[in-house]
Amino acid sequence: MIEIEVQNETHQTVFRIKTVAVPRIGEGIRLREPNGSWASYDVLDVWYQQAEFGEVWMPYVHVRMTPDELRAVEMAKSNPMVDKAQAIPIEDFLKKFEGDVEHETVKLNLDMGEGN
Repeated sequence: MIEIEVQNETHQTVFRIKTVAVPRIGEGIRLREPNGSWASYDVLDVWYQQAEFGEVWMPYVHVRMTPDELRAVEMAKSNPMVDKAQAIPIEDFLKKFEGDVEHETVKLNLDMGEGN
């Protein structure tokens, strides 16, 4: 495993990931967003710097979210079909359908014989 420092231009963050290969310039990679979803990123630059501890060269990667992914994020924010102001917890939503009384089961006679 190789530990790579990733400099994310889109979010202006720096973090480390472990991988088996260093991506090349121009390749696409998928990274987890701060909200937990996955997004596509373009590798803009790859370079190596000597580590502070001996003759070891550490890889660094500079990434930016792909233009299509950025457009999708912007569309999701401005989607007129979704009114996020109306969002309520699912428990509150389900209470609307439960009612005040417990439901009673009804026994059905499914015998199709002529004797009934």
